[in-house]
Amino acid sequence: MPLAFQSVSHGEIVFGFFNIESDMLLLEQTFFFTDSFCRHVATLAGTAPDVAYEAPWPVRVIESLEDVGDLMDAIHGVRYTGFIGATYRRYPFPRSREAFRQNPEGHRTRDEFRELIAPFSVEREIRFRTFPESREIALGEVRFARADFHELIRYVWRGGWPRWRDEVRPPDVLALRDAVERGGNWATVDLRLIENDAEPS
Repeated sequence: MPLAFQSVSHGEIVFGFFNIESDMLLLEQTFFFTDSFCRHVATLAGTAPDVAYEAPWPVRVIESLEDVGDLMDAIHGVRYTGFIGATYRRYPFPRSREAFRQNPEGHRTRDEFRELIAPFSVEREIRFRTFPESREIALGEVRFARADFHELIRYVWRGGWPRWRDEVRPPDVLALRDAVERGGNWATVDLRLIENDAEPS
């Protein structure tokens, strides 16, 4: 389930997984897979701390909220609109609460989700940037204070809400943890994953 997070530029924003059978993430109306998120953050963690970092990031953007779809309607099987509705037609919400866990093998459905999102979206390139002077990090136009950016990373580490199935994390997520622990960039240097691995409130 996507959750609300605080940003510097846009106030409260929505970020997270939206279907347990996919490792695709949404940031408002921007969509990308977990491997790209982990790769960008891992690269950032290993860069020089006082130099502004910037990298291109290909994503899919759904311009219309109607084309994004209604997550709660799709979860409850009321109606299936937009891209999210299409994903729940393909992969319905599980019948039992115990089965509601993020699949650590969600990467296996990437081709299907690329196909599903294509009619609703356009391909764009955003910039992943850091601003050492203000201690802010930007994903496209959305800027985060360091502490709030850390919450995005912790969300991915946990497998969002409801967490990774059996607490098994994908290789990309484990590699992100290792990069953060080795890195010295100010944007990630104070981030602790294991110690802060509490359930989101």
